[in-house]
Amino acid sequence: MKDKKEIEKKIIDIIEQIKPFLISDGGTLEYIDFKDGIVYVKLGGACEGCDFLDITLKDGIEQMITNEIEEVKEVRNIK
Repeated sequence: MKDKKEIEKKIIDIIEQIKPFLISDGGTLEYIDFKDGIVYVKLGGACEGCDFLDITLKDGIEQMITNEIEEVKEVRNIK
C-alpha cells in the first residue's frame, strides 16, 4: 500500500486537472483530506446549491479519482 503523502499527491494532481472546468462555470474545488479510503473535498462558488452538485461529485470527480487511485473508495463534499 502506498503511503498517504503519495496518494494525496495523486489526488491533488487529479483535482488540479478538474478545477478549470468547475472554475469556468463559476465553481471552486478544494482538497481537504484523505482518510480511511475517503477523499474529502469542498465544492464552492456556483457549485454550492447547484442542482447538479451530486452528479458532479459522484459521476465526475469521484469517478475520475477512483479510476486512477485504487486506495480511494469514495469522495465526499464537506459543507
